[in-house]
Amino acid sequence: MTDSTSSSTAIRQRHIIVPYGTRPEIIKLAPVVRALRAGGHRVTTVNTGQHSQTAMSGDLSLALGLDATVTNVLGLDRSLRLGQIVSDALRIVTERRPDLVLALGDTDTVPAYALAAKRSSVPFVHLEAGLRSFNQRSAEELNRKIGSASASLHLAPTQRSRTFLRSEGISDERIRVVGNSVIDALVTTGLGPLQTAERSGVLVTAHRATNVDDPERLARFLNLVNDLAGSIGPVIFPVHPRTAQRMAQFLPEFRVHDDVTLSPPLGYLSFIDHLRRSLLVVTDSGGLQEEASYFGVPLVVLRGSTSRWESVENGSLQLASLHDDQSAHKALESARELTSDESLRNISSIPCPYGDGHTGEKVASLLADPALDPYLILEEPSFLDGEVPW
Repeated sequence: MTDSTSSSTAIRQRHIIVPYGTRPEIIKLAPVVRALRAGGHRVTTVNTGQHSQTAMSGDLSLALGLDATVTNVLGLDRSLRLGQIVSDALRIVTERRPDLVLALGDTDTVPAYALAAKRSSVPFVHLEAGLRSFNQRSAEELNRKIGSASASLHLAPTQRSRTFLRSEGISDERIRVVGNSVIDALVTTGLGPLQTAERSGVLVTAHRATNVDDPERLARFLNLVNDLAGSIGPVIFPVHPRTAQRMAQFLPEFRVHDDVTLSPPLGYLSFIDHLRRSLLVVTDSGGLQEEASYFGVPLVVLRGSTSRWESVENGSLQLASLHDDQSAHKALESARELTSDESLRNISSIPCPYGDGHTGEKVASLLADPALDPYLILEEPSFLDGEVPW
């Protein structure tokens, strides 16, 4: 680690590897990388290639100014993808020899770079730490827990996330609450919340295998989309590549309501503008829950659980299911309830619980603080005195 001294305070300017590979990671890490570099840190960014489609990552990366120092291209075989990400991570961390690795969230990038950091005796820092859905079938939940098990420092978005980490035995001194950097990205756009009278219709997204890979659930979802258009207002539905493929495979003859607009994935600014102009979001996305909260837009989340419990608690989010026709009907009822005049008025006044737009600056400042040095040193313990840990 390199010491740099200002007129009053010694700071650390560290070499940090920041990997990313998906659209949400690009959005959330762009402001963090900017802040790290502005703070004097040397940042090596690695595009792991997890989203190979230009519409999902490439154009967005350029728009947000997150240029990759290293770009990996993954093979087409999804069954080999994780192994290739791990192999690339081991090579890059070994070659670059950083002071630490900083990874965000719950994609395959997290376990890959956590493992690579440990193998090279490099401290791993987990950003967006402590989110928990309690879904034992969720690959994202496993990735989050691997990140927690590996991290020397946990950068949590909320106090609830801190509580989850502490309940799993992580010492409070290794946890810092910094907010979620997706709010930084939204603040940077200059687009703010709108009055409910200025908003209309529904923004819909879906891409999770549990909803779109099952023909019956996909049919219920599309019927729900039509019902939303018929009972609430015009629907904007940017179709994820995975969802478009399943629609063509399973339901090629399905006809959408006249007030449903299907489109390819939207550019970031266009998508955010549609979001803030909507009365309601219906989605199975994770990060979109935070973005909607910033704009005061209620959500119906098509999942049995969520990792954003703050929005459930404050009443701006209702969970729903496509398990059967009755569940899909309840999802529509939730949508109607959340778009009542009273609900819209109440939800639009709720402060966003996910951050204040300064997460990147907080991360850069924390990692420059010499007081964190003891938590970023990997040492072998000694029990030569015969004592046992507990």
